[in-house]
Amino acid sequence: MAAEDARAIARAFAPQRPWGHRGDYFYALFKLRSDPLYPGVLEALRGSSAPLLDLGCGLGLLAHALRRDGQRMPYRGVDNDDSKIRRGRLSAERAGLADTQLECVDLIATVPDHHGNVTVLDVLQYLPAAAQTALLQRVVGMLGAQGRLVIRMAEPDHSRRGVISRAADRAANLIGWMRSRPRDYLDVATVQAQLQQAGLSVHTTPLYGNTPFNNWLLVAQRD
Repeated sequence: MAAEDARAIARAFAPQRPWGHRGDYFYALFKLRSDPLYPGVLEALRGSSAPLLDLGCGLGLLAHALRRDGQRMPYRGVDNDDSKIRRGRLSAERAGLADTQLECVDLIATVPDHHGNVTVLDVLQYLPAAAQTALLQRVVGMLGAQGRLVIRMAEPDHSRRGVISRAADRAANLIGWMRSRPRDYLDVATVQAQLQQAGLSVHTTPLYGNTPFNNWLLVAQRD
């Protein structure tokens, strides 16, 4: 993301006092500037006005990126980390984001009802394999005729990128950024096949950017 846009978004995560904790500000700034996720997802959703359910939303950065990009669809983000949700709500309020909700939800226990677009970004590997399959089946039913499903996932092969991706997921859990440890990795072909069997057309592209990770973007919708 362009530096000006990243700084404008990150300011909503800065402390209101000079001595406040600036971890979320620097995280948002670095993430937006370095991760090709946001341009990829923004392009995948552009032109749709259907409500968006962001599963595993973290701090809700995607909501900020969408609004900065001029995309106004209603946004609902859910995550199992109540601290991130609280901080994300505060940042969304500071930024004046309209039609934006953030909620604490454990996707292993429940998946919210929804109809429209769905994003599942860097989330699947933190669920057991059976729960991943169940989640994919559930979100396919949310799409309707116009909805789009956008997934970012790592290809768990034995390449250097694959090894680094798995190590980074484990490190995120060890340092406390992710509450769950990585559990099972479905490969991209398996997820693509599941979506196609459910009647979706799927466009799959690598999303490495300048990162060392083996990330891929899957964009699916009904034929």
